[in-house]
Amino acid sequence: MAISEPRLTRLIRRDFGASADHVLKLLAELAARHPGDAMFSSERLQAAVVLLAGGGSPHRAIELAETDWRDLLVATDLADADWPHKLDQLLGQ
Repeated sequence: MAISEPRLTRLIRRDFGASADHVLKLLAELAARHPGDAMFSSERLQAAVVLLAGGGSPHRAIELAETDWRDLLVATDLADADWPHKLDQLLGQ
């Protein structure tokens, strides 16, 4: 499963540079490990992983997502009802 959101892919390529393809692969693997839970393939959760990683290793953020993805959303300020607006600000329209 690939990331379907081009704006998230742009952010990953910008923030992770040469490691971007590896990060994209990790996000696809995360979604594939949880096929029954649409949250793991959502732009919201994947963006939260990218935000928490901050251009570094995403492994801690992925581990947090798999432990309790709600904690990841809280940690990245994407848990509240205004999360779509925050993603638009971060990623563009």
